[in-house]
Amino acid sequence: MEISAAGRLEVRITAADVGKRVSVRRLSSPGDGGAKFTDTVGVLTSWDDGVLVITQKNGAGVLIPESALVAGKVVPAAPAAPARRRGPAASYEELARVAARAWRPVESERLGDWELRAAAGFTRRANSVLPLGDPGLSLDDALDTVRRWYHARGLPAYVQTATGAEGSQEPLCAGLERRGWEREVTAELWVGAPAPVADRADAGGVVLSRRADEAWLARYQRKGVSDVALRVLGGGPSVWFATVPGEGAPAAIGRCVVDGRWAGFAAVEVDPHQRRRGLATTVMAALARQALDEGASAAWLQVEADNEGARALYTGMGFTAHHAYHHYRAPDAGSSSDSSSSSDSGSDSGSGAG
Repeated sequence: MEISAAGRLEVRITAADVGKRVSVRRLSSPGDGGAKFTDTVGVLTSWDDGVLVITQKNGAGVLIPESALVAGKVVPAAPAAPARRRGPAASYEELARVAARAWRPVESERLGDWELRAAAGFTRRANSVLPLGDPGLSLDDALDTVRRWYHARGLPAYVQTATGAEGSQEPLCAGLERRGWEREVTAELWVGAPAPVADRADAGGVVLSRRADEAWLARYQRKGVSDVALRVLGGGPSVWFATVPGEGAPAAIGRCVVDGRWAGFAAVEVDPHQRRRGLATTVMAALARQALDEGASAAWLQVEADNEGARALYTGMGFTAHHAYHHYRAPDAGSSSDSSSSSDSGSDSGSGAG
């Protein structure tokens, strides 16, 4: 907290600091034992009518009455993790573009620096706006254009945003929430190195292929995969599918997209009856070795906040969280027009608990 030379706490932020990362202390409740305080760190995304909104790393907006402020200051960007735990250096925009190339829609259109993406409702990521920059319109006009574009395709309008990294989109998140857009899903993008992954297991018995065959699809979590879904799954700079054969459906599968220095892992799924046998690690090791052969030196994956098994697995492999990403749905989008995308959690990393 900001402390004056006289030892008093001071509020050293104003409405002019909107868009900056701040740390504030507020009076939360008097309590029986005296005043109780709460500290909040995040991006100051608005300061209107005596109320501050601070958007935290996880995308949650905290409303704070100006009258409750005890101290506050502008702080630097989020500190880097210790060197031994830090993933490969990358900006949010670089990772957002790499992740988008690994999960391509079947149709897209530019709105300034925004990309409108559609794939017949197969996953939110392929059916949402990727807003990297200026749409060339006011936010209200841009969102009206987005609604019309998706409505013409029989789809709900989604905007994908990110928080928690330098250059991410806390102000846009706050703007969407003020306009009634609802945040349905939050997941995280993690980064690491492929070499330690490749060294973790013997990849013998894993079959690699350039296409998702019937056996691979039999284990994939989204059943009844359409031609559009196959185009999304097969799209990307250099796509590989891994299969561990089993009785009937495969024992485990995975997908990797190699794109320059990056290897993106996804769809790591294991037969529920064969988990805790290291099959997820084996699949990822095989894919990582292929990525290394193609020159990759960094890796990324996406994982849900509540997927404890996957998070434990990836932490053990040296992956760390880079940023959180969210899908906001238009307030007038309805609830029944996209059964396939409504089941998409926002990430495609699978259980990872094998």
